[in-house]
Amino acid sequence: MYWRSAAMAASRRRGEGDLEGRFDIIPGVRFLRMKPGFGEVLITEGDIDLADDEERLIREFRRQLDDGMWAAVPVAGPQGRRESRMVQSFADIPRDADRVIFFPRAAGGR
Repeated sequence: MYWRSAAMAASRRRGEGDLEGRFDIIPGVRFLRMKPGFGEVLITEGDIDLADDEERLIREFRRQLDDGMWAAVPVAGPQGRRESRMVQSFADIPRDADRVIFFPRAAGGR
């Protein structure tokens, strides 16, 4: 992210050291839905380590799949290549994932 990179560079120039993790205000995972013309739209977010948040995230995950959406988790592939891994249950989501992207199935497919 540009603002994060700019803030880190400015702090290094001032001699404040590394700010990695300093801007992580909300730890956990975000659920995003891809919408044509809008890009990623935030559905919900929460911390998997908090029981209330985890229950809410599980319910929302199930609701999205029941509505016919597919879910994918972005992962870093070999040599930093960006890839996604399809998930079919909440348990398939890696604990260190920062987001899950929901998207509609292709129309007209069988």
